[in-house]
Amino acid sequence: MDALTLIRDSFAPLAGKRILDIGCGPGTLARRLVDAGARLTGIDPGAAVLARARDTVPEARFEAASGEALPFPAASFDGAVMLNSLHHVPDPAAALAEAARVLVPRGRLVVVEPLAEGSFFDALRPIEDETAVRASAQDAIAAARARGAYTCLRDVTVAREERFDSLDGFLARVSAVDPAREATIREQRPVVEAAFLAAAAREADGRFGLVQPLRIQVLEPATA
Repeated sequence: MDALTLIRDSFAPLAGKRILDIGCGPGTLARRLVDAGARLTGIDPGAAVLARARDTVPEARFEAASGEALPFPAASFDGAVMLNSLHHVPDPAAALAEAARVLVPRGRLVVVEPLAEGSFFDALRPIEDETAVRASAQDAIAAARARGAYTCLRDVTVAREERFDSLDGFLARVSAVDPAREATIREQRPVVEAAFLAAAAREADGRFGLVQPLRIQVLEPATA
């Protein structure tokens, strides 16, 4: 089971479903969901990635917004997804509350979050140590579940495997997520390279393999 399959299954049948992609980035997931028939809206605070998303998925709707303040009326969407985005939100608890607000009764929120472990995390850590923000995202989900704001329908952890031809391929990948990382990479290149080589598994074809555990929770907001 991979993240995309679980996301699709959680909203099935996707055809005609109004899906909100919270933290849509350049539209990679949006493209997949639209191809499966979803009526997709994406939000992201970054103007540059939104421009790319609009080019990638012209049939979808994209708006500049933060997860803590979604510019939509209540009960606007049949489902919502946060793919590797909740830990980037300054107030993850507020983002979870906003997601619940814009979902229809019995709508679902799928949250996919990287854990602070695995070889990919070890290679990333000298560039940006996300230990605290990843923990904060998990804590916010746990608190929402504990107080009954959400019911968890599914909670699984999968290992995402990525392969790179070189260090530069890895650096391009992590810089695409956040261009601000480029300055750290330039300044700390020897440290970054050492961490990558220590963490990555060298494969028979010469490529470098990294593994990132992802925790996927399928949540249903409580109804009044």
